[in-house]
Amino acid sequence: MGICTILLVEDEEYIRESLKEILEMNGYKVTTAHNGETGIEAASKSSFDILITDLKLPGTDGIGVIRAVKSKSPDTACIVLTGYASVETAVEAMRVGAFTYLKKPLNKDELLVILEKAKEFHSLKEENSKLKDEIKKSCTTAILGTSSEIQSVRDIIDKIADTDSTVLILGESGTGKELVARALHYGSTRSKKPFVPINCGAIPEDLLESELFGYEKGAFTGAIATKIGRFEAADQGTVFLDEIGDMSPGLQVKILRVLQEKEFERVGGRNTIKVDVRVVAATNQDLEKAVEEKKFRNDLYYRLNVIPIHLPPLRARREDIPVLVEHFIEKMEKRKKKSIKGVSQEALRSFEAHDWPGNIRELENLMERLIVLKEEGSFITPKDLPEKIRQSKSASAAASVNLPADGVDFNEAVDNYERELIISALQRVNGIKKKAAEYLNLNRTTLIEKMKRKGLLDQYDTAETSETNEANDLARS
Repeated sequence: MGICTILLVEDEEYIRESLKEILEMNGYKVTTAHNGETGIEAASKSSFDILITDLKLPGTDGIGVIRAVKSKSPDTACIVLTGYASVETAVEAMRVGAFTYLKKPLNKDELLVILEKAKEFHSLKEENSKLKDEIKKSCTTAILGTSSEIQSVRDIIDKIADTDSTVLILGESGTGKELVARALHYGSTRSKKPFVPINCGAIPEDLLESELFGYEKGAFTGAIATKIGRFEAADQGTVFLDEIGDMSPGLQVKILRVLQEKEFERVGGRNTIKVDVRVVAATNQDLEKAVEEKKFRNDLYYRLNVIPIHLPPLRARREDIPVLVEHFIEKMEKRKKKSIKGVSQEALRSFEAHDWPGNIRELENLMERLIVLKEEGSFITPKDLPEKIRQSKSASAAASVNLPADGVDFNEAVDNYERELIISALQRVNGIKKKAAEYLNLNRTTLIEKMKRKGLLDQYDTAETSETNEANDLARS
């Protein structure tokens, strides 16, 4: 921290000038104001580390000055001077954001001690703000890219972040579900309150309830003191329930109650605790299938699935890989304090050809490994890549078009390619024609007509009844 700046607002000239002299002799840079309005005007033109203001001022009082300063610079540490000290004035000053208050006549040594604490407080607030900014930036990793799939995710986040709607994030492991949950939290009015994540699949079932709801002293062996749970800790903030599909039926009932009633009891407790939390849940499982198999409560599913966000796997948005690679290089260079020139085009083509079963997490981990092992100031080339990544490029090259010497039937080749596209899309979405049409950016009726012409309808006749009836109508036409 450089020279500490102080805004001193005091209407008594003798006290104002004496304080300024003391502060400047101790290394502070001081700006003075003789009333509340002048102080507010000074604060509007520049930010200050510390505000020292008299409580009783002509016009706008000290409370008003604190409100104005805090609205522009929330991290400023505010100290109130008063000759009218009372519990009421102290409480009111603290309520609007004062760090502490001092009674007149002032003790010089006490003032300097308080200022040192105020400097420390301001530094911590600044550090905390910077940390939150870094967290916000890290949340964008899962939604970096130019693909239409990821643009759709960004659009949904923008629309729903500043609401209290429950969100269910669906996607494979490693696609960045927690980062999206954080983006929702830090994009909302709850951003200054806690974001509390919990992995429902990583904690044993008999411990998960006490982690979520807390417990009372003596609730079980080892409960030597009362402990609050994640929901209580997240009051006015966001709870992120990762891998919600792994939760036991008994706990599902209790989560449903929190969603519906905003209340619960600690383990071993009798008092009902009210909380104001937004719930964001995530899973890599097919919850619709789990509901059909009676493994997941349908009422909880519908409570969670108010707004679903589908995170595509990395293989479904390969055009975003160069952007992610560049992001991870920048991130790892800062973390490892090491600089490389980048990734060669050949190596990048290998990245784009790989299927990335571990998704973004796999890519990030690989980039960290490559940057740690690579020489300073050099390019990452194919020889640096693991064999499976290099093989991805070979497989991709083998799959490229090879034209026979005697020519090709263009219409037949296009027809065969279209057939393979449709089959691949149907396999990707478990044979559901509506989803396959969306994936291929076709109308459902257009897809069904193409399937009819290619003799594919009979192979995919287990989809939704409405789709089957529509297909039959087309087949008869």
